[in-house]
This record gives sequence, structure tokens and C-alpha cells, in this order.
Amino acid sequence: MHEFYENLFTRHQETHDMPSNVRIWEWARNVFRLMFPERNSKKLLSVEAVRATFKIHENELYELLLKSKDCAACDHAKIVRNFFHALPDIYQQLLEDAQAMLDGDPAAKNLSEVIRTYPGFLAISLYRMAHQLWLDDVPLFPRILTEYAHERTGIDIHPGATIGRHFHIDHGTGLVIGETTIIGDYVKLYQGVTLGALSVDKFLAGQRRHPIIEDHVIIYAGATILGGETRIGRHAIIGGNVWLTSSVPAYTTVYHKSQVKFADPKIGL
Repeated sequence: MHEFYENLFTRHQETHDMPSNVRIWEWARNVFRLMFPERNSKKLLSVEAVRATFKIHENELYELLLKSKDCAACDHAKIVRNFFHALPDIYQQLLEDAQAMLDGDPAAKNLSEVIRTYPGFLAISLYRMAHQLWLDDVPLFPRILTEYAHERTGIDIHPGATIGRHFHIDHGTGLVIGETTIIGDYVKLYQGVTLGALSVDKFLAGQRRHPIIEDHVIIYAGATILGGETRIGRHAIIGGNVWLTSSVPAYTTVYHKSQVKFADPKIGL
């Protein structure tokens, strides 16, 4: 038992060489809520209050990075500067994403409803923030953020994926977007879609393993699209439950054809 306790003690020391997952995703959640007051119970009463609150979050990110042993070699100030410099464009992209969800969902009444309640909006928001940190090679933080979104929404987006503007996730439960996926603009994905790899062999790390989805593509529920050589051309429509490991030309519709056999009424059941 002593060896077991010693091992756990060592793991505790190693684990706490960086801030807790809760601290990291709470920081991101606070930035998200500052951008979208529909998610925030606190009302800010002046531009200066907004600016001051952002400054608090800048300092907090710097402290989180500073406390992370895995980020000891990082340029902490540069990472913080790059993130908050990119934030206005991230915000604009998220407004476009929310508008895409409103435009594409007959059940959505207004933009506020999308921002307040749609799991797809929360997932894409945390992804876009995580992706900016990923671009600066910040270790662990991006995965912690997108896995928090995965836990909350059932939507699994790797922070390394590249996702264009006006992105619409409809429902989203069970959606998987792999690390090297590239998604264009005005793409709509339904629940249960998998954009994955043909193989999960470890030697493929660092290589393109996931598909390219061009602009204006719609992929319906349960479709699985695999492989780094697979490209779905612009304006293509991929039907529900389709399994694809090869490319699809632009303006093509692919669907799964089921065979249904009806009982002969003369025979009975």
C-alpha cells in the first residue's frame, strides 16, 4: 500500500503543475459571457466597465499560463496579446454563426434565443476561442476548453480543426469533428455527423487524416465522412446515415437508399 500512496502523491505533484481544468474553462466562460451578455447575469453600465473587465480577463489568462509548467517556454505576453487582438474577429464570426443557426432553423424565434439556449452556439464559441490558443501552440488549454464543451453539449470539436464562417450546427448531439478537418463557409451539420479518420494508428499523428468540407455543404444526421483524401465539393448535400470514404463532386446529392420489404397481407404475420 505504501508504494501505491507514494505513486498517487507523485501524480498529485505532477498534476498540480498547471491550473485546474475548472479554472481554465471558467476563464473562457467568463470571456464568452462578457461578449454575449444574454449569458451573463451581470450588467455592465459603461464602456469603461467593459474595457476594465476585459483587462481582468487578460491578466487572468496571463496568470493561468504562467502557472502552467507545460507552458514554461511559452511567450505568455504574446499569447495573451494575440488572443485578445483576435477577439473582435472571433466575436464577429460568432455573430455570423448565431445568424446562420437562426436563418437555418424554423424553430428559432430570434438571435437572443440562439445565443442563450443553443448547444451548437456554445460549442462553436468555445471552439473558436480554443482554436486561437491552438494556433499559438498553447499546450492542453485548447483541449480542456473543447472537452468542456463536449461534456456540456455532446458536440466534440477538436481545437485543431479549421472551421469557416457562418457555421450552422443543428441539434448537434453526437457531432464529431476531427483534428485536421477543414470546413469552409456556410456549412450546415446535423446531429450525429462524424468527420473522422480512416485509421487511428499513432504513426499518423501530424498528418492530414480528416476530410475537407467545402463551402455551402449540408450534411444530414448520422452521416460519416472519413479520410484525409476525402473532399466534399461545394454545394453538395450528404444525406442521413451515409458512409463516405471517397470524394464527392460539387453540386452532388448523396443519399442512403433503404430497401423495405412489406409483408404479404394474404400470408399474415
